Amino acid sequence: MMSRPLRAPRFDPRAGFHREGKDGGPSVPQGLLKAARSSGQLNLAGRNLGEVPQCVWRINVDVPEEANQNLSFSSTERWWEQTDLTKLIISSNKLQSLSDDLRLLPALTVLDIHDNQLTSLPSAIRELDNLQKLNVSHNRLNMLPEEITSLKNLKVLHLQHNELTCIPEGFEHLSSLEDLDLSNNRLATVPAGFALLSSLLRLNLSSNQLKTLPAEISRMQRLKHLDCDSNLLETVPPDMGSMESLELLYLRRNKLRVLPDFPSSRQLKELHLGENQIEMLGAEHLQHLQAILVLDLRGNKLRSVPEEMALLQSLERLDLSNNDISSLPCSLGNLHLKFLALEGNPLRTVRREIIAKGTQEVLKYLRSKIKDDGTSQNDSVPETAMTLPSESRVNVHAIVTLKLLDYSDKQAALIPDDIFDAAKSNAITSINFSKNQLCEIPKRIIELKEMISDVNLSFNKLSCISQELCLLQKLTFLDLRNNFLSSLPEEMSSLTKLQTINLSFNRFKVLPAALYRIPTLEAVLISNNQVGSVDPHKMKLMENLSTLDLQNNDLLQIPPELGNCVQLRTLLLDGNPFRVPRAAILVKGTAAVLEYLRDRIPA
Repeated sequence: MMSRPLRAPRFDPRAGFHREGKDGGPSVPQGLLKAARSSGQLNLAGRNLGEVPQCVWRINVDVPEEANQNLSFSSTERWWEQTDLTKLIISSNKLQSLSDDLRLLPALTVLDIHDNQLTSLPSAIRELDNLQKLNVSHNRLNMLPEEITSLKNLKVLHLQHNELTCIPEGFEHLSSLEDLDLSNNRLATVPAGFALLSSLLRLNLSSNQLKTLPAEISRMQRLKHLDCDSNLLETVPPDMGSMESLELLYLRRNKLRVLPDFPSSRQLKELHLGENQIEMLGAEHLQHLQAILVLDLRGNKLRSVPEEMALLQSLERLDLSNNDISSLPCSLGNLHLKFLALEGNPLRTVRREIIAKGTQEVLKYLRSKIKDDGTSQNDSVPETAMTLPSESRVNVHAIVTLKLLDYSDKQAALIPDDIFDAAKSNAITSINFSKNQLCEIPKRIIELKEMISDVNLSFNKLSCISQELCLLQKLTFLDLRNNFLSSLPEEMSSLTKLQTINLSFNRFKVLPAALYRIPTLEAVLISNNQVGSVDPHKMKLMENLSTLDLQNNDLLQIPPELGNCVQLRTLLLDGNPFRVPRAAILVKGTAAVLEYLRDRIPA
């Protein structure tokens, strides 16, 4: 910003020379004020302030104290040249009110006063013509002044965690507003005029008392993110599915029984409908969701899953847990899911031990049933399905038909040579040696390095990973959960096609360094270990990482820089001893957690 000559003072020219605090009022170090005059930014967060010092409001009005102290001025200390204050942060204090002297800072573009005890805002706020971001979250506001609707340049308005019961008239005049957060208030209605917020990209209405949404909300054609979690919604407007730009829609923890169709929502990537009362999901609800990546239907009353679910070829995460589903369509196995949750359903067609083995094993099993039933002639489906453990020593059917070398659930300390011998003349793509007593990785696994893509060594007694495993260059899926591992060899970074690794229920104290150097990784599951730290800077370079499960570890703090890992779509942190983010933030989901962390990155 260009510096300018100091304008003539309009008030007592000596006011800026006095240090406040002598009369019991709050004081601000002169060094901070001096730096603020140069940078245009002043951060007074967490200083236990009960009121804003007068010298802050008058920082661009009064002659600064250094005018009396410097008799020879360098080019950097010319007090008569200064920058207007554009960014003021006074969050995490004990402010109960703001003075109308706020009008003395007309150049402000950012005003952050979150986490105070404010019950109102001064009417003088209308004079902040240049304000672009206003954060008044975590206060005690029960109403907003009408003057706030005069802020024509406001782009970001955060009002979450207050006591608001209504929105002032004229709110639709905030024509530049892009991000509006009204979550955790006491709103019972949303004005129909919201539809006129033509620039709005993100709207958070979660944790209020909304029973309906205005039909006009469907006119918000630029809106990308709509969060209505934790309200009292029994229905949503039928035209909601016509919102062309909508990418993320959160409707969890409401009272929904039916859903709208989504004929125009071709950009919808995440649809969260968990913990409602939805009884039926029809083809009409699914057929247009061509871009969907995450579909959350947990905790509803679904009795069946339509065959059309298999048409959602972009789907990565499907949560069907805690419903009334007794059977699954085998065509579900054709999806490229990274996560499928089925717990809490009375399933009869998929045995519990299959479900316990995880998503990939369930999908393989379903694909095997397609072939067994002759219900699909689709030869493009990889024949890597799981079979039930064979009673015979060598499962020839699994080797020939499913390209699977299966010697699981034998409680064996070694894999017999004839198992590997049987695989020699076949194109094996999967190995399942789970539920044995293996203390080391079988050396003969190296013989299959040119073809193996999936390896399951879970539920063994492995305490280290040998070189043989690091040479399986085509490996995409590796299951090592429920072993005794505390480290991974550096050589594992050579697994340049690995997409999913499951390290849950081991003894890791840090995220293994080798994982940071595998750029293809999409899912890292390392729950129920003793992990005490992660490196957010290295993790940001893992551009394909979309799922990180760190539940039930020893994380005492979550580095704010983890918020920059925007590639994460699922970040699971429950069961760690950290205090922030609070549970109320975690329950909102990954996007909210990442945003919370980003807001706490030191300037």
